[in-house]
Formats: sequence, C-alpha cells, structure tokens
Amino acid sequence: MRRTRIALLGTTALAVVGTTAAFAAVAGLSPVAANQPKVLGQTLPNVLSAGLRENELARGSFALENPDGIVTSYGYLNNGSQTPPSATAPEATKTEPDKNTYLVLPGQHGADPAHRYGSHFLFQGHEGGVSYVTRINLDADVAHRVTLIGTTGTSGSLDGSTWNPFAQKLLFTGESSGGQGGMWQTGTDIGSSVTRVTAVGFGGFEGVQADSDGNLWIVSDIGGAKGATLAKHARTPNSFIYRFVPAKRGDLLAGGKLQALRLFDATGAPITFTGTPDENVLSAFEKALHTYGASFRTDWVTVHDTAVDGTLVFDANQAAKAAGATPFKRPENGVFRPGTGFTQFFFTETGDTDARTEAGTTYGGYGGVFKLVQHDGPSASTGRLQLFYNADTYHGGFDNIQFLTKNRVLVVEDAGDTLHTQRGTFDSGYVLNVRAAVPVPVRFLAEGRDPAATRDSARLDAGLAVHQNDGDNEITGIHVSNGDPTIEGLLGAEEPEPWNDGWRVFFTQQHGENHTWEIVKARS
Repeated sequence: MRRTRIALLGTTALAVVGTTAAFAAVAGLSPVAANQPKVLGQTLPNVLSAGLRENELARGSFALENPDGIVTSYGYLNNGSQTPPSATAPEATKTEPDKNTYLVLPGQHGADPAHRYGSHFLFQGHEGGVSYVTRINLDADVAHRVTLIGTTGTSGSLDGSTWNPFAQKLLFTGESSGGQGGMWQTGTDIGSSVTRVTAVGFGGFEGVQADSDGNLWIVSDIGGAKGATLAKHARTPNSFIYRFVPAKRGDLLAGGKLQALRLFDATGAPITFTGTPDENVLSAFEKALHTYGASFRTDWVTVHDTAVDGTLVFDANQAAKAAGATPFKRPENGVFRPGTGFTQFFFTETGDTDARTEAGTTYGGYGGVFKLVQHDGPSASTGRLQLFYNADTYHGGFDNIQFLTKNRVLVVEDAGDTLHTQRGTFDSGYVLNVRAAVPVPVRFLAEGRDPAATRDSARLDAGLAVHQNDGDNEITGIHVSNGDPTIEGLLGAEEPEPWNDGWRVFFTQQHGENHTWEIVKARS
C-alpha cells in the first residue's frame, strides 16, 4: 500500500481551545466553530468539517432481511410504534446499534440465496432491550442492506466490538449488570452462533481490542457510588482496565488468565480505594492522575485463571477489587496507537457527566484520555501510565476513541441529556494531536438532534411513564479501518490513511433514528 501520511493538524496552525483552532492539511479542512445548541423542540443537523460529508448507510427503521421474533428492524424492536401517534402513546424500544467493526470479506451470504452481497461489511452489536448482532451489507441494496447475524439469548446490551483475526471471529462486549454483561464471539455470516466467552467473567465491559500477541484488552465501565456530603454529584472510581491472556491463542473458549491494570504511588504502594466515596472522589491519587506530567508505574495483576479457578462465570469487577487492581472513573473504550508495535494504548474516561460534579477538572470530574506505554510489548508485565488529555465541562464525557493517523486521535462525546441541558449544547467529536504536551481539542463533528430524538427528549422532559428510550442523540462507533481481516490488519498495526487505499471512516448517531453514517470526502 502507499504510505502517504495525511495530517489533520498543520504544523503552522494557530490553536485556540474549543472553537477556532486551525485545522489544516486534509484537503484544506477547517474546524467546526461550535457545538450545536440544545433548544427545546428544535431539530438540528450534524455539522462536519468543510470538505467532509456524511453518507447514510442504515437507519433504525430499515427492515432486517431476516427478522426474528421482535427483532425486525435495524434500530427498533417490534413492540410498539416507531412513530407514536400522540405524545402519550408508547414507542417501540430502540435497540441502539453501538460500536462499528468494518471488514472486507469474500463469500458472505444473506437471507436471499440469489443476491450477491459483495465484500464490504459493517458489524454492530445492539445495546437496547435484546442483545443482537447486525451486519450492514455496504454493497447491497436497501432490501438486502441489514442482516441479522444472531442474538446472545440474554437481555441487556452489546456495546463494544472488534475483529479477532487469530480466531477469525467477531467479539462483542456488553456492560449490563446482574450477570448479563460479558463477552461473546460469533462468525460473520448469516446463521452464526453467538457464544459467551466465560473465561473473562461478567462485568460492565465496553471496549475490546486484540493485540499482536493475541491478548484481548477490555475496558470496563461501572459507575461507582456518589459521595454523601462533599461529592454528592460525583462518583467514586469503580471500573478497571483488563487484559485477557488466552491459554491457546485464537481459542477463547479454552480459557486463560484475566488480568487487571494496577498502578503504584511514589512510595511503591499499590493504588486502591478503601475510603468513603467522598474520600475516594477527592483523593490525592485522583488529583495526581489528572495532572499533566504525572506518571505512574503499572503492572498487571491476575484476577482469574481458569486453570486454577475453574470455568464458572465470575464477577470480574469484584475479582479485580479483591486482587488489588486500580479502579478508574468510568473508562469507556481503548485503542492502540498505530506504528508503535502495540506498545502504546490510549483509553477514554467518561467521568461524571454532570456540570455540578465536585471533582471538577482537578479530580477528573469530566474524564479524559490516558496513555499506557509498555516498551517491551503488549504482553509485558510492566509499563507506565499518564494523563494525555484532561477533559472539562465543554470538552468531555468521552466515549469511543480511534486513531485517524498515527499522530491524530479522534474522540467523541457521550455527555448525556443532563450535561447537554446544563451546557446548552449537544455532543461533538474532536481531533487530538498525540505529539502535543497539552493537546488542544479540534472539533471535526458537531452533532445535531434528529426528529425522533427531539421527540424523545421532550417526552423525557415531560416525565412520561410510557417512555423507555433515551433522549438526545449520542455519537458512538467512531471507526477508521481498511477492513483487512488478517493479523497484519489488526487495528493499531497499520498506519491509517483516511480516504485513501481503502481506508474508511464511520460513526453511529445513537438514539433517535439510530443512523449509521460513513464520513466521506465532499464532492468538489
């Protein structure tokens, strides 16, 4: 492949936080000046950087070509109206397609044996009501556009997804509580079974990525308890970064070791949380963790080993606490920096998503982005972790993360209705310069609100008991890939070349109409 390097931020660009940072190089793109405002009853479009446009791939109302029970549409269950006839009429449950995984595969089939489905496919897990996996057939017409691959057989959610080339299987993670969350693997074609990977236990699993050694890195999101007096609007760190080392590379059902990341303070003592929620939220460690330049020694502590502990499903969160791992404040997703030999892992932290958080920016109230470096490779026992970007009220609540180039990383917000209302704006997607000592977020996407989400938000504001869906739209599933299904094509192995040599960029506008978009170059 050609190795043309495309930088999103020019070296001569001036930067001003938030709205007017210069945005150079990719076909002369410019920054989006501001978030879209949140106004009661107002529907607004998404706004992308000049030179880009969004191309609709699927929306919630698209019928599945192979419906199964109440799973009949891409983004809705068949248990109510997709367009309620009145403000008080019940609405169909939104299934919320989440993270995207793009693959170029030959020989895939669908419900119609006479139809040619092509070779370009986008996979998602769904996190609302029923956990199931869909495939968007990018080369097919609308009638054959979305294929149901299979269901987990449980209620709850599928949030993260990735391709495991060692097993030639798709992986999906789910964050539901009560034993429903976990990891599943499945094939890519119609009729594939969806099988639970019991060796990782159950927990609030969000993101998952495979490394070049065949390990799986899992990011968990379980909100902790709020403070009682000093931090009533902030939550204690309660979630972990995991690494699963399979006993047999490529065979996740053969068991293995689940490990969790542990940090050490300056005295060499492991960092855990044993105080009250108020003390944990406002701890010296949280302050240091969210300080630029601070660095922490890390290692991996085994929380479960099937060879020793057996194969019964276990609570990964409780096991990590018992093993003395270090919890974080709602980490969401992670990704390896391309061109580093899988030695650098970046992950987001969502934070409290509430402008009233007593943690503020000093104690990570709005989350951020962290960088873990293991110079001896992805299977190394030790490393160092430091803050890469400290989020604030108007640039935070980050969810998905993806590298656009080796030195430019994309992060997208999931601030939620509460913080949207507090700051008066919807979510955005930002580009961060990995080489910057203190990165400046440059907006490439200002998300609007589609008509269904506008209606849902109003129904939530009215407190309707019949309304079970979310309100404002959320950005999720940001994904940059050339679809290479081989080990050499692992996310993080190749340096991306956006909009060249087969590299494509996708995102999902969750909630509302549940659109999945491809970001493409605008026609001149």
